[in-house]
Amino acid sequence: ALSVITARAIPDVRDGLKPVARRILFTMDHELHLRHDARHRKSAKVVGDVIGKYHPHGDSAVYDAMVRLAQDFVMRAPLIDGQGNFGSIDGDAPAAYRYTEARLTAVAAQLLEELGADTVDYRPTYDGTGQEPIVLPARFPHLLVNGGTGIAVGMAMSIPPHNLGEVIKACVALIDEPDLTVKKLLKYVKGPDFPTGGDLVATKNELTEIYETGRGSFKLRARWKLEDGKRGPRLVISAVPYGVEKAAIVEEIGGIILAK
Repeated sequence: ALSVITARAIPDVRDGLKPVARRILFTMDHELHLRHDARHRKSAKVVGDVIGKYHPHGDSAVYDAMVRLAQDFVMRAPLIDGQGNFGSIDGDAPAAYRYTEARLTAVAAQLLEELGADTVDYRPTYDGTGQEPIVLPARFPHLLVNGGTGIAVGMAMSIPPHNLGEVIKACVALIDEPDLTVKKLLKYVKGPDFPTGGDLVATKNELTEIYETGRGSFKLRARWKLEDGKRGPRLVISAVPYGVEKAAIVEEIGGIILAK
């Protein structure tokens, strides 16, 4: 149970990453030098190096995690810059790793940049032939910016993504005044900020309670407007709720139309 919590399912609060994601980023930076100013390289090369040197699990699990880090409709600040088909908000599957290419983003550099400055502890890799960082020296609270979900044994977590600029402003305020209350921090962080947009249905009091207790749920709805079309009025949906496949919404609308 402890292994599932610490080494698989729950992100580390220090860098906001699960071990598989941490190893992908470390491999791309340390082994392959695929920084944001480098040329893209085949995803197959990244997956092969990750499972060969650091993460002895299935290739599909590693590639799925890698794809997620590149999807701008999942990550508020994507950590991988993907080239090729990395899936879509419609629920389309990504292309196989032999067809796609990747490199790190500039945001990912802020998680990795200080590795060479002896800032974090290392441990032996699974086969004892190399070293890997226990945690990345993240220069911003990545767990808040990109959020995360995980279900372990007797423990689960779900943190929504937040706006990077707001989180940094809150950090600066905390440095100046370490005893800031949650209420005062919410002057900087207005609430979650989802990559797909949408409207958050919550009062300030409800938001404050969620952030103070760490429990609660956010209600998010699509953003829409009424327009005059050639055949009469029409609804135009411009933003869909986070984590909802667009194709599923279209299907549901089709069902409502058929039912008149």
